[in-house]
Order: sequence, then C-alpha cells, then structure tokens
Amino acid sequence: MLRHLEAPPIQRKSTQLPGQYGIIWLSIYWTESRCRCMNWKEALETVEPRFRSAVAAIDEGNVGELERLLAKHPSLLQERAAGYGEGYFREPYLLWFIAENPIRNEKLPGNIAEVAQALIRAAERERVDSLSEQLDYALGLVCSGRVPRECGLQLKLIDVLVSAKADPAGAVLPALAHRELAAVERLLERGAPLTLPVAVCTGRLAAAKQLGATAGAAERQLALTAAALYGKARALALVLGLGGVELNAYSPAGFHAHATALHHAVDSGSLDAVRVLVEAAADLSIKDRLFQGTPVGWANYLERTDIAAYFQEWGGRCNE
Repeated sequence: MLRHLEAPPIQRKSTQLPGQYGIIWLSIYWTESRCRCMNWKEALETVEPRFRSAVAAIDEGNVGELERLLAKHPSLLQERAAGYGEGYFREPYLLWFIAENPIRNEKLPGNIAEVAQALIRAAERERVDSLSEQLDYALGLVCSGRVPRECGLQLKLIDVLVSAKADPAGAVLPALAHRELAAVERLLERGAPLTLPVAVCTGRLAAAKQLGATAGAAERQLALTAAALYGKARALALVLGLGGVELNAYSPAGFHAHATALHHAVDSGSLDAVRVLVEAAADLSIKDRLFQGTPVGWANYLERTDIAAYFQEWGGRCNE
C-alpha cells in the first residue's frame, strides 16, 4: 500500500505510452524493509572521495566549495557514483542529489536552488553531453519527492530545472503518482500538456470530458487509475462512462502497477470512489502483486473502517 513506498516508482529505463505523455519512467516498487536495507550515508563512504566531497557540499548548501571542486575536477559533472545506490537511484549523477530522493538526510539546504544552478552552470560551461538526461531525471526526482515539498523548495527547484531545459511533460506522471499536486500545477504552468489523467486528478472535470472524447485506451486506463488514487468519485464515473477501460486491470506502468483501481480507491480513503467502482463490478477478491492483499484486506490494514464496513455490507447483499 502506498504508505509503504519510500521511493518513487521510477527507474531510468523509459518507454513511450500512446497519447501526449512523452517519456515516462517504468515502475519499480520498494517495500519499507527493502528501502531500509540501503543505508545511504554508509554506502556513500564507498564512493570516490572527490565525488563524496561534492555530495557533502550539496548537502551543506556550500556553493563556494562546490564550485571550487567542479573547477578543479570538471569530470565530476559527467561521472556517476560507481557502485552506489540501487533501483531508481543506482549510480547517480551529482545533479540528482539536489532532490533528496531517496531520503538520506530528511532535509535540504535552503539555498538548494542556487546549488542546482551552480551545477548546471558548470555543466553547461563544460558542455556535458548527458546534461539533458541529468536535468530530466532530476526534475522527476524533485517532483515525486516529499522532502523538497516539505522544505518549501520544490517549486523553486522545478523552475530552475525547467529554465535549464528539463522537460516538464516527462515529470508529470511521477508527480501525479505521488500526489504532488503543487508540483503538477507548476509543471502545467511551465508548459506540460493538460492530459486526461492530469485533468481528473486536478479536478478539471469539464476539460476531462473534452479530453476523454479523443483519448486513446491507454490514456483512459491511466485516468481510471489516477482518479481512483485520488479518490475522485465524480471523475471515476466520468472515465467509466467514456468506456474502453478494464475495471479490474492492474494499473499501468509508472503508476503503482502492483494494484488495481479499487485498491487505490481504498488507499485514498474515499468511500464514494470505492462505491463507484464496486457498483461498476470491480473485483473485491483480486490480490495486489506486491503485498498479496485484496481490496478488503487493504481496507482492514489501513483502518479504513467505513470502507471495510461497506465491503462487509456489500458482500452480505451479494450473498442474499
């Protein structure tokens, strides 16, 4: 269930989905125990000393020291931390450390936007070939991480990265998948297209209705998952009314693909959203692929007492 996830469902391998999404990340899921297996601070001790010093300067917000290190060792701008990390943060570039995602310190320095700018300026000066890749991925990390938001720095970082030519469209789905709506809104302001999933999550139902008329099957399926994840009952009804969705399918890649729409509706805590799906014949017995739990099991575990009671009542009605 979502509260077990301490890392975003993204990895560097990318794929194209039909529609106007551009590049998005395929999903990878981490349980709480898996995340805790990686001691990020201890693991950093194995990294090459110059790289480690640069990471320390980023963490401390020490722009002067960072600039000194980059001027002396410009290769740091295109090197990756060999042997460090796992999953979506395996062998990262320096720039990716600005997001504090995965969580290593539970905080970011207040001048992290200036730190990011220093890294970008140096990379542009050195004509780093991988800068575009670094920027796009860093933006996804910033938009799907809670620490940048909690520190009040997420929107500043988005502006810095997009101004440096990071693609706002590519970061929308990671942000949506982690309910980072402020990040989504800023990405829209910075040029990301309004798609059907974005419209249903942000409450733009009139736009969703218009977009749904021309949306393909993949886009509608993703919109169903998104509306369930956000507990948007009216949006769910709208998407179901469009047709062309598989009610009991596992969620699309990049959007918590281990579970169905009903699982996500339970996690959202919205009884109204659960009702819409159940009354449309969603399967109450299907198990998610990560925890092997049914929607009923999720309701009990997450202590969604009103939803659990509804499931019990519905089951009794179906057995009459």
